[in-house]
Amino acid sequence: MNATSPERLSPRSRGRWTLIALFGLFFGAMALAGVLRFSGWQPTAHRNSGQLLQPPADLRTLPPTLANGQPYAWNPEARTWRILVAPSAGCTSACVTLSQGLGKVWQLFGHNADNVEILWLGTPPAEVHGMPALRVLRDQPDLRAALPAVDDPAGTPVYVIDPNGFVIMRYAPGFDMAGLRKDLATLLKLK
Repeated sequence: MNATSPERLSPRSRGRWTLIALFGLFFGAMALAGVLRFSGWQPTAHRNSGQLLQPPADLRTLPPTLANGQPYAWNPEARTWRILVAPSAGCTSACVTLSQGLGKVWQLFGHNADNVEILWLGTPPAEVHGMPALRVLRDQPDLRAALPAVDDPAGTPVYVIDPNGFVIMRYAPGFDMAGLRKDLATLLKLK
């Protein structure tokens, strides 16, 4: 038999090896977590569907105006998240399809739907006006210019604005509505 076999180890040696194994397990797990963290890896379930904007665009200094001429207040105390649509001129059938998808996303929030508004920058097509969460904003060139990559040749991007008035996410034209819903559902939990 070998002198280091488990049957031959004294209780004191066995305790030392157990302690060494525990230290190795603990510090090994910490080292692995550090490597994963600093390499930028994230689990698939925690990734955003939209593009997280760094730094977020600050719209607080550009107060929007509703189509009826009334100012639109950000009102951070209400904890309302916004989905902003900024279509280019002449967007018709694609905008109707986009608005229908956004209306479904809004309805799927259920009791949290009151905490989400859909802002439309400019004049929407006539079919869009029936959405309860829709707030039509005047087309303001300075507000439009503050939106990252707003004039996308591929179509109409969509933005998520936090309760304070910061544009935090951008969704490229043709994005998956389920991804927007998932991202906003996560943000709504941050109350």
